[in-house]
Amino acid sequence: MSSSAPGTRVLIVDDDRVLRHALASLLHAAGYEVEQASDGVEALQHLLRGKPADVMLLDVNLPGMSGLEVLEQARGLAAPPSVVMMTADDTPQTLVRAIEGQACRYLRKPFAPAQIAGVVEEVLAAAPASALAIEVVSARPEWLELIAPCSLAVAERVQGFVMQLETGLSPDVRESVASAFRELLFNAVEWGGKLNPTHKVRISCLRAKRMLLYRIADPGEGFDIEALQHAAVNNPDDDPLRHAVVREEQGLRPGGLGLAITRSLVDELIYNEARNEVVFVKYLD
Repeated sequence: MSSSAPGTRVLIVDDDRVLRHALASLLHAAGYEVEQASDGVEALQHLLRGKPADVMLLDVNLPGMSGLEVLEQARGLAAPPSVVMMTADDTPQTLVRAIEGQACRYLRKPFAPAQIAGVVEEVLAAAPASALAIEVVSARPEWLELIAPCSLAVAERVQGFVMQLETGLSPDVRESVASAFRELLFNAVEWGGKLNPTHKVRISCLRAKRMLLYRIADPGEGFDIEALQHAAVNNPDDDPLRHAVVREEQGLRPGGLGLAITRSLVDELIYNEARNEVVFVKYLD
């Protein structure tokens, strides 16, 4: 069971009374203070009065004011909550609007209510990073382009949203694409951006009928895949597997070893001469 800091408040916004009360019971048991709202207007009233909520669990399809409209207005508050969108609407347009509204997570319904305490705990752990905005350059489902701060927590948000877009893929393809994208994005944020949120990484995701293409433009002094792989395999002071484990324990990516694995997950992996842009392609049957 997850635990919470005293006084941590969660606002649940959903017109499904049964789900709302089930989530509230689970979060109460985990030690959170919980408030509930059945529509968007009531949700905003909760946010504007008294102590602000730390996390808002927000349904998209609400009567009257939609959850996306609530999200937009909540972002303008002096102390906006971290927002987890909950919806059975799996259209790319809805997901992209959630990204534009700076939501932290996106849960597809139906989901197991028992997982909600863990989700809230993860969102709270990343709360400082939730204030870092992700800029949406292109919001077309077939061409999503984002500019994000170089933070591991923000990279987690981006990876979670982007993989939600890839519906209709076989489990094997979806898993390989997710692993490759995560590895390349996190290496760009760490190695190129030096985990400095003032540095930005540009992420483009293009989907055609027969292929997926991802481009990550590294923000730093270079994203040298070959050098990282060489360092991982030929580290004179440590064996590569232990080196990867130590880095993972520090919250960092395994570096060159992960990139070597990435090559086996995609059909093409291409980087430019300056070693600051990476493209990978996965062909679809």
